[in-house]
Amino acid sequence: MDHITFLVAVVIVTALAFDFTNGFHDTANAATSIATGALKPRTAVLISGVLNVGGAFLSTEVAKTISGGIVDDTLVTPGMIFAGLVGAILWNLLTWLLGLPSSSSHALFGGLVGAVWVGAGEHGVHFDKVVEKVLIPAVASPIVAGVAALLATYLAYKITARARQDSVTKGFRHGQIASASLVSLAHGTNDAQKTMGVITLTLISAGALGHDAGPPVWVIASAGLAIGLGTYLGGRRIIRTMGKGLTDIQSPQGFAAEAAATTVILTSAHLGFALSTTQVCSGGILGAGLGRRLAEVRWGTAGRMVIAWLVTLPAAALVGGVSASVVKHGGTFGTVVIALCAAAVAAFIVLASRRNPVRADNVNDAHEVTVRAAAPTTVGTVA
Repeated sequence: MDHITFLVAVVIVTALAFDFTNGFHDTANAATSIATGALKPRTAVLISGVLNVGGAFLSTEVAKTISGGIVDDTLVTPGMIFAGLVGAILWNLLTWLLGLPSSSSHALFGGLVGAVWVGAGEHGVHFDKVVEKVLIPAVASPIVAGVAALLATYLAYKITARARQDSVTKGFRHGQIASASLVSLAHGTNDAQKTMGVITLTLISAGALGHDAGPPVWVIASAGLAIGLGTYLGGRRIIRTMGKGLTDIQSPQGFAAEAAATTVILTSAHLGFALSTTQVCSGGILGAGLGRRLAEVRWGTAGRMVIAWLVTLPAAALVGGVSASVVKHGGTFGTVVIALCAAAVAAFIVLASRRNPVRADNVNDAHEVTVRAAAPTTVGTVA
């Protein structure tokens, strides 16, 4: 414990704060079960939060990718990691405010890459691993989930074409309780590991752990609890976009989307691919929308989500790089300045979110989340 300096402790706390905001974003993975009525909003997020914690203990392959894969752990310092986390947290909060299901994972990777590039030079980043473990899965995973969900949705409606509609709806809603739970378990397995990897990388850089070490049990537990708590307390702004903004989901579609997403996420976690669960679930929902005949897919919302995905890595990298420059040249004073600025921006975003709150009782009321409350005459209008 002699290696746990004040800066290391600050980085660990900041990493858990990022994990908390990650939970904000990925509460939306329960959106389909809420949109179809399979689960009540409060029940869905409670189940999701609990299973996020459980999923954190299933694997550590993704954590190893973070701690010793995309950056050179011999060149990384706790200050660089802190700067990268600042970029990731601010991007997470901004997109949460706008109700955009952007990738918390890519925000983290972008922040780390930008900070390490500025702090240690380009040799500090393993760009081949970034392409292999981050960029290729980012493109492939939502496509695979979308195609799988499309085929599953088509088959679900084909097989049940002559069955009573109320029986079909009820049956698939029961199935969604299981499929939504598996998505949450898979989310904890994949996303909580990213924070585990960051904390492990911090401990390695401080000399508290050896190179190529895996995350200690206390790191696994704290990361799981942080993301589970964030999942339970936040995220309804993005649930609204995922559940109602892309397409009108029926229970067979919800079941198909969740089953496809779970398969892709768990397979990737086993292989150590640090993909975005938000992108996978979005791909599954789009595929499920396309798989039902005459279903409406709102391509405008999908387009805004894709733009957010494309911008996430460079935007977080820019903030992480600027923060790393201030920390590198300003030392302790620079670190304090960045921490205060980040806290002020985060507080402003949280206060802005209260102008148009999204609660359990109105999460399914509209298709989009806006920062400014709409006029009474426009409530319920699809943009």
